[in-house]
Amino acid sequence: MLALLFTAPLPLSAQEKKKMTRKEKEAAWRAERLKKRAMEEREELHNDSIAFAQAVDALKNGSWALEASNVTFNNGVTRFVTQSTNFVSVNDGQGIVQTAFNNSNINSPNGLGGITLEGRVNSEEIQTDKEGNIYLNYSIQGADISATVSVVITAHTNQATATVNPNFSSRTMTMSGYIYPYNTSGIIEGTSGYY
Repeated sequence: MLALLFTAPLPLSAQEKKKMTRKEKEAAWRAERLKKRAMEEREELHNDSIAFAQAVDALKNGSWALEASNVTFNNGVTRFVTQSTNFVSVNDGQGIVQTAFNNSNINSPNGLGGITLEGRVNSEEIQTDKEGNIYLNYSIQGADISATVSVVITAHTNQATATVNPNFSSRTMTMSGYIYPYNTSGIIEGTSGYY
């Protein structure tokens, strides 16, 4: 009797009898994909929050760099650029504005195809709006630069823009990219001085 019990086929459960249809497989795949996407979005929000906190701390400590991925001029022309060589930075009261549009042009003022302007940072003001965006305004004075710089960090990210407005010309430019603490940024500084 015991041998008969082990050799007799067991009745199939309802799930085993019913095979998944194509629609059920697609629905299960979609549900899994949505679950994965939600998890990735939570992780991205978490990482953005950390980057935002680091950027705000760096601004408050006066040691940061905005690595630009594009530069827009006052005539509306936008150029996509290399982040490590196009930046606005402040460290130890010293500010730098650097552009490098053509890395092969070593005869440029900074040796990177652009200019590197340095000066002392003055009159820093930091404000936060009700949405959580951070605004930093300061002036930079040096032998080759006299400008006001307005930085805006988008709330809950380290995405930012810096508008450089020279005091004695209308050559305003806006650099857009991401802000990092100065000591963790990947900036490469060229030779300072203009022509």
